[in-house]
Amino acid sequence: MNHAQLAAAAVAAKDRAYAPYSGFHVGAALLSEGETLYIGCNIESAAYPATVCAERTALLKAVSEGERKFRAIAVAGSKPGADGDYCYPCGVCRQLLHEFAGEDFEVIVARTATDFRVHKWAEILPFGFGPKDLEG
Repeated sequence: MNHAQLAAAAVAAKDRAYAPYSGFHVGAALLSEGETLYIGCNIESAAYPATVCAERTALLKAVSEGERKFRAIAVAGSKPGADGDYCYPCGVCRQLLHEFAGEDFEVIVARTATDFRVHKWAEILPFGFGPKDLEG
């Protein structure tokens, strides 16, 4: 699966978002090393801390299915009908993704299926704290 296909999947996933409070819809498409695609969208709650981001939705689906190694994630976010800017993962999503992101992991941020940027993981979370930091 190429970057454009991942971007298109993330853009399409935005339509599934449940965001009645912020109105900001986010979609994510997470690609495993085995080429399985996991889709996520943001799901808001009136109790704001219970809200879940699209990236974490996709990651939790994948991990709950036994996946542990990933190649890339694409993220797209904006208010419906708006031409938004590139939407990057929040700090909580970056930290959770860091558990599973190898050095070659890529983050694709998309405005549309054809307008996207590709970043290496180290650009997204430089100096991240992860499992290697806890090894004795």
